[in-house]
Amino acid sequence: MPLDLAAIRAAHERIRSYIKRTPVLTSTRLDEASGTSLFFKCENFQKAGAFKARGATNAVFSLDDATAQRGIATHSSGNHGTALARAAKLRGIPAHIVMPSNSAKVKVRAVESYGARIVFCEPTQAAREAACADVIAKTGATLIHSFENEDVMSGQGTATVELLEDVSNVDLMLCPVGGGGLLSGTAVAAKSMRPQIKVIAVEPENADDAAQSFRAGRLIRTEKKFTIADGLRTNVGTPNFAIIQRYVDDIVTVSEEAIIMAMRTIWETTKIIIEPSAAVPYAAITEDKIDIGGKRVGIILTGGNVDLDKLPWMGIRDQKSEDGVGS
Repeated sequence: MPLDLAAIRAAHERIRSYIKRTPVLTSTRLDEASGTSLFFKCENFQKAGAFKARGATNAVFSLDDATAQRGIATHSSGNHGTALARAAKLRGIPAHIVMPSNSAKVKVRAVESYGARIVFCEPTQAAREAACADVIAKTGATLIHSFENEDVMSGQGTATVELLEDVSNVDLMLCPVGGGGLLSGTAVAAKSMRPQIKVIAVEPENADDAAQSFRAGRLIRTEKKFTIADGLRTNVGTPNFAIIQRYVDDIVTVSEEAIIMAMRTIWETTKIIIEPSAAVPYAAITEDKIDIGGKRVGIILTGGNVDLDKLPWMGIRDQKSEDGVGS
């Protein structure tokens, strides 16, 4: 089934009993600070702690029985692997998750908690793909890619369906972009349900391949620098980029400092935990990268899986102390 609203609604029906219909949060303080109305879709409250549960569950439960029994496989630094492990456990099939050796411990523990088999590899894209291909060759498992799979994209789009059902007259949707699975589903759902809506993607300046590609009108692959938003380090997928070109209005980038401050502001103001990648859209507001004056803005808070021993502002504080700044 192609990625369209019908596929997204079918996905919603398929996964409804396995996911949470997450709440939409508002904040008077954040509205006043931004001069607009913000509606945060709290996927940090989702099963397995991130929106990835939607796409992974849809993909796993879309498999026919014979294929499913051979198991599923993927490579992931965390949230997709966790979501896929959970979905496989729900269906009672094997899951093989290839993870970079530098994956956050909290995400490794999450994958383990669902009984998946983890295969560690070097932290490069080539190593991940090679290890995953080896697993598939040995087990006969089916690859469920974290963003290039259309069943995954359809599942991710269900978050926007819920948001637009719960909130009337949304003018603008803000969505982070890494590989583009969430953005693809978000853009198709938003434009199909409300054609006049604007969809703007946001990514870190240190991982700006999607923005470069969008400007150039062709895919540009970049070597990723470090970004605290680890879920957005991936280059955008080929099928995803075609959808982005058709449905997305703009892509903007934000600094590392803005991501950290946006994350901390949301923690302090709303009293909820979000991970750095989830803070990227709000960072674009704080850096005035988007004209949002008077608009009703929907924002997907993508996840809340954070290593509490390595909060990003701790690093800033420790560095200031080392530099003789602060006390």
